[in-house]
Formats: sequence, structure tokens, C-alpha cells
Amino acid sequence: MASVGAGRPVDKDGVPEGPWTPELLTDAISQIEANQSGVDLRTVQRWFQDNDQGIKADNIRWLAWIFGCGDPDAISKWQVELSAAQSRLTTKRRAKRKITETQAVQTIEATMPPNNASAVVVNGRSWRFNLAKRTEALFGSHSSMALPLVVFTVATALGLISFTLNIHSVVFTPETGPAKQVGFLWAPNWTIVFLVVLPLYLALLIDLLRCWKEEWRPRLVAVRDPTLPMVSWERRLAAASYSYWAVFFVTVVIASGYNWTATYLIPLLEGNAGSWAVDWGRIAVFRPDLISVRSATIFTGLVFLYNGFTSYLFFTGLIFLHLMKYDYLDLVKGLENRSSEEPLHDIEDISFALMNGIFRCTSLGIVITILMKLQSSFLQSESVNLFDWLVADCRSLFDSHDFLASDNISHGSAPGDYYSFFCLLAILGTFVNASIRIRLVLARQRLAKSRARFFTPWVVMNGAMALLVINYFLIGVFAGFTIFLLFSLVLTVYLLSIPAARWGQVSR
Repeated sequence: MASVGAGRPVDKDGVPEGPWTPELLTDAISQIEANQSGVDLRTVQRWFQDNDQGIKADNIRWLAWIFGCGDPDAISKWQVELSAAQSRLTTKRRAKRKITETQAVQTIEATMPPNNASAVVVNGRSWRFNLAKRTEALFGSHSSMALPLVVFTVATALGLISFTLNIHSVVFTPETGPAKQVGFLWAPNWTIVFLVVLPLYLALLIDLLRCWKEEWRPRLVAVRDPTLPMVSWERRLAAASYSYWAVFFVTVVIASGYNWTATYLIPLLEGNAGSWAVDWGRIAVFRPDLISVRSATIFTGLVFLYNGFTSYLFFTGLIFLHLMKYDYLDLVKGLENRSSEEPLHDIEDISFALMNGIFRCTSLGIVITILMKLQSSFLQSESVNLFDWLVADCRSLFDSHDFLASDNISHGSAPGDYYSFFCLLAILGTFVNASIRIRLVLARQRLAKSRARFFTPWVVMNGAMALLVINYFLIGVFAGFTIFLLFSLVLTVYLLSIPAARWGQVSR
């Protein structure tokens, strides 16, 4: 475009006066009124060379301004095209650099003494593992939809292993107290969660992230003011890298590693379950004839290792929801003064589509916490199995005797209650924050039509989330909570099954 003189003054025949030179382009950009700092000649000269950086995002806006001759629509289109070209250039050079660095690493490793340090420096930079980008690759690559299948497959394998160990269905009768079903396949937090809810959560999250990065975000970039600063998705992801390491430490090291050591490994090795409720993992303490301590230790270790990495995937999913929300809020800045109705309508559709995707993911997250607390409350009850406990709770509303679920629970240790509660706070906070911030954006855009168009589905989303949260606190506390539980779950499944078009999502 520089060689054909795009954006330069034209003669009477409409032919540009000549190509752009670094000096001419520097002067033209510096004369743009919105550009207070101008641009350095040496910077523009590098654009005409085969440099490794290409053109920065801030300068792409001014180049789009030149090519678009100051017309807002043309500037937006040029910015989209130039940004896409910059992304292609970055991808190509990153791949080339990766090949070069890999070859350099192999050369250095081949010449290293056997006992030398494993740290390798390439092109003056030390290689470090980027957890944030690796995690995004799991959710954002073309093979990402295999991730829910992997989670489902491993969960199925653990269920089959429990069959071979004969702990899939075990009725344990303690010295004092009623018999209780403690089999692995009877625990909804280990079966329903990993076989159904979590794979569905990952599938919805992957699709939402793809839509945001490939469809909705480029559309917002195209209609925003090109003179305003903009943070790229890569920079936003890099800025949140510490969050991924924090989540990894909490989920894998503490919630799974430490939890397994304290509640399973030590009781199994000492042969004393202590105050922990007997379940499929600690049954070896009381029934060594059923499963050996060694087998129970290995199996519980595998289960908690799997739980650690799936918990990491779940909570990093919440981080991605936050990143998409903040990216959205940043992109819609400066759009309040747009006079055209078409961009505002586009913003309206994208706003609801993003919020609907966040609702779908967070509602499934609340369902996971409900199943966790359900299992924890059952283990403290006096019922033989989970189904009997739920049926007894339903019948308590119609039987003549006064049956309260809370009277049927012994106040023992319940780590699942605390863990599920903190998970509930994180999930609910993600939904509430996104709902409030996105609604405020719609209000600032003065979209009167959006209030009428999206009022009902927005109320339905908030109401469904409120029902799920209320149901969480009712479990094992009030008689008849099972009926409310069934109603909440059926409503959630119905809302998840509604086609996207009926929710007012962005048309493809």
C-alpha cells in the first residue's frame, strides 16, 4: 500500500502523486491532530525493512488513519485488516523463531556435559514455561473439543478401576450407627460431575472463548474509535499469568495434594480414619478384606491427581470468563458517542451473547458445588444410601410425622462443605460481577430497545442463578429440599438446552 501511495493526494485522474517514503509517511502521521506524540522517523524506516517486530498496535491506528484518509468507517476497516496482517506476521515469525530456538537448544544440549545445569539460554533469553499460554492452548486450539472427551474418558477409566477393586458399591455397617452405601459410583461428586457436568462446562467454555476471539472481538474492534488505546488479547493474557500459577498451586498442590495426604494417605497408613466420614477411599481401614491399604492408597492418589488437574481446568475457565469480560469492557469504551445505530445494535447483541455464555458456564459450576455438598451432607446423615435419603426428604412433606433433614445429620467433619462453599463464592462472584458490569455498559450506551428485548431473558438468568444458590444452602437443612433441588436442576437443564437464536445471541 505504501508503494502505490494509498491515502496520498491524487491528481485530476485520481492517481496518487507517488509512493510513500519513510519521510513523507512520518510527516503525514505527525500532522494527525489526534496524535499528540507524533512518530519517530527511525520507527517508520523500520516498517519498510524486514524487522522482527512489525508495526505496534498504536502505530497501526495511525497507519489506518492515513490509508483511510480520515474517514471513520474506512479507518476501522483498515485497522482490522492491518491488525490481521500483523497477527499473521507474528504467527509466521514465531513459528520460524521456535524452529530456530529448538535447533539451538538441541545443539547446546548435545554439547553439554552430562551433569551440567538444565537451564538453557537462547538468543540471550532464558526459556521459561508459560503456563497461561499453555492453558489457553488447551482451550483455544483446533483440537480443544477433545478436552471434554479426555475428562470423560479418564472418569470412565476410574469408574472401571473401582469395579476391579470391588469398591464401586459398598455397604458399610459401623459398630454404632446405621449401614451406609459408600461405593465410588454412588458418589455424585465423583461420577455425575466428571462424567456429565464438567465435560459440558468445558465444551461450553471452549465454544465461548472461540466465539469471543474469532467473531465477537474483531467486530468490536472494527466499530471502536481507532484513536483510543487498546490492549491486545495476548497482553491481557500475559498480565494474568500470575493468576494461573496461583490457581495451579491452590487446586493441584493444596486442594488435591494436601487434602489427599491429610484425609486419605495418613488415615490409611495409620489405620485410623479419625473423625473423617467413611467413604470409598477410607473403607480399607475397616474392610482390609475388601481392598488392601496399598490398593486404596494408589487408587485415591490417582483420583485426587485427576481431581487436581480437572479443578485447575475449571478455575482457569473462570479466569477466562473474567478476561473476556474485561476485554469486552475495554473494547466498548468510547462507543457511547457513536451516532450510527448499526454499531450500537452490534454491541447489544454481543453483550447479551457474552453474558449468556457466562451464565451457562457459571450455572454448571453452581451445579457442581451442589453435588459436592449433596454427597458431603449424605455422608453425615443416617440414611443407607443417597437415593433413600432424598426419597425420605421428599416424603417428609407428606408424612404425618415431622421429619427434618437437619435432624437426620450428625455434626461431624465435612471438608466438602467448606470446599464447596468457597467454590460457590468464586463462581457466583464471576457471574454477578459480569452481569452488573455488562448491564451498566448497555445502560451507558442508551440502548432503550435492549431493555425491552433482553429484560425477560436477563431476569430469567438471574432468577435461575438465585434458585441454584438458594438450593445449595437448603441441602440437608430444611425438609423437602429435594423437591426444590429437582426444580432448580430441571430449570437449569432447560435453559441450557434453549437454542442460541431464541436467546437473542449473535447470528453467525
